[in-house]
Amino acid sequence: MSALGALAAALLAGALATLVPRLIASVPEPAEPAEDKTPYAEIAAGRGLVWRAVVTCAVIGGVVGAVIGLDEPLLFLVPLIPVGFALALVDWRTRLLPTRIIAPTYAVLVPLVVVAAVASGEPALALRAAIGWAAMGGFYLLLWLVYPAGMGYGDVRLSGILGIVLGYLGVGSLALGAWSAFLLGGVGGIVLAAAKLVDRRNNPFGPWMLIGALIGIVFGPAFGDWMWGSTGG
Repeated sequence: MSALGALAAALLAGALATLVPRLIASVPEPAEPAEDKTPYAEIAAGRGLVWRAVVTCAVIGGVVGAVIGLDEPLLFLVPLIPVGFALALVDWRTRLLPTRIIAPTYAVLVPLVVVAAVASGEPALALRAAIGWAAMGGFYLLLWLVYPAGMGYGDVRLSGILGIVLGYLGVGSLALGAWSAFLLGGVGGIVLAAAKLVDRRNNPFGPWMLIGALIGIVFGPAFGDWMWGSTGG
């Protein structure tokens, strides 16, 4: 565990989190929004959003930084933390994952991953990230094609981002992150539906995907070592 990594990532993620309301407010409304859809501007103006985003992202950043250390992956992991917070919140409130947020994230993430791989002295890590993108994104795309009513295409778009990150970190991270999302989504959806916090048929999956990815980042290397030995990381 790295104290310096935790401190640096917590401070940077918390600072970037102050931009979350602006990011959400920048999303245009759909041409034909559902009658019960909460406007993005209303979500962005929510009371206490800034401090909730800062605290949550700082805590997550601290955990990620402690595990990763002051290492190259923080270059792309830290900026993703507030983006993930914004996407989770929007999906929870609207059951939508806006392309307006996801598309620019790809445009920033891919170059940062390449830079991190080159800076680490292991350019092959960029290829591993691309394989993770294809594997996780392809799997979600297949699920969407087979049963589009059960998954939004926003989930497919988000899966590619998470696949890049988890693939870079290793097979263990990719496997655990992907598996955890479905486990949490299933169990969490049942619990929340029983508590009448969500409609079981409209349980947003994006937040579970992001929590699963966090689990993959934090525990993936150990999981990989347990499953496959030295090939897991």
